[in-house]
Amino acid sequence: VPGCSVSQVPVAEGKSVQQTVEMLTRKLEVLGAEKQGTFCVDCETYHTAASTIGSQGQTGKLMYVMHNSEYPLSCFALFENGPCLVADANFDILMVKLKGFFQNAKANKIESRGTRYQYCDFLVKVGTVAMGPSARGISVEVEYCPCVIANDCWNLLMEFMQSFMGNHTPGIPSVFGTKHDSIYSPSDTVVQYMELFNKIRKQQPVPVAGIR
Repeated sequence: VPGCSVSQVPVAEGKSVQQTVEMLTRKLEVLGAEKQGTFCVDCETYHTAASTIGSQGQTGKLMYVMHNSEYPLSCFALFENGPCLVADANFDILMVKLKGFFQNAKANKIESRGTRYQYCDFLVKVGTVAMGPSARGISVEVEYCPCVIANDCWNLLMEFMQSFMGNHTPGIPSVFGTKHDSIYSPSDTVVQYMELFNKIRKQQPVPVAGIR
């Protein structure tokens, strides 16, 4: 799996989420990037069922169950501050059976969907992040396809991102820091999306102009 950066781009002043997405994709197209279909990453939040917490004042744990259209046969379960479990797509059925232990916080479902672009050795996905019917933000995922050691490709990734993200080019993802010279995996991308979604959940909704 290639090294990859997932980051948030703020909504441009006086623009809606959709208009800002269009500005970004136009810049990519001017560079010569070509559309390569669509993508979707979604995340459902589960919390420990009240009946399993007990009376010792323990707090419930959160678990995030995520899907990434790039890996259609996999399902990712991420525990709060814990490991990431990669399972097959049937994991969703298992979660229904575990509802006595984990309850789905349906109102917290969040997803990013948009267009994939290919530019030379880079794959770029610009997505609208939405909770229910409302657009809450913008995600940009950039992969450098030939490289599987994340830290080896960061400078190249950053240089390319600057060409269309300008001042909003992100710093190195925290997941790169823990990888050192080890191989980047699909879980690392999903962890970055989880961090981005949690950040967006905590933000105030964007103005009405940003509603889809």
